[in-house]
Amino acid sequence: MEDVIRLLAVREQPLSVDEVIAAVRDAHAGGTVVFLGTVRDHDSGRQVTRLDYTAHPTAEDELRRVAEKIAAEHPVRALAAMHRVGELEVGDIAVVLAVACPHRAEAFTACRQFIDELKHTVPLWKRQCFTDGEEEWVGICC
Repeated sequence: MEDVIRLLAVREQPLSVDEVIAAVRDAHAGGTVVFLGTVRDHDSGRQVTRLDYTAHPTAEDELRRVAEKIAAEHPVRALAAMHRVGELEVGDIAVVLAVACPHRAEAFTACRQFIDELKHTVPLWKRQCFTDGEEEWVGICC
């Protein structure tokens, strides 16, 4: 599985789309899908000024578990994912992931499942800061 999972990281530094794409290049892959999650300027009708992401110490381990699941369930040739922590401004990249498969339909399906499972299971939380000075934590659960 290590040859399929090429790059996984939770980082404070700005994320590199080029690094993720380079990690999943594979001569046997006919389709590569890249997903970028960026900080938007609004949420539920409120204006967002910035986000602050925090990760549990087990976040990278859980990210690996999700990656292994995706690789086991789909004909993945290569995958990579990075999530940012710390303060992010509107427009910053919060998450970038890529999946390379033999065919495009497989790559789209695997990429969609990868981001959905990452968002639901990897212990990462965000504090949204709004223009009115209020803040809200998202992703905190039991």
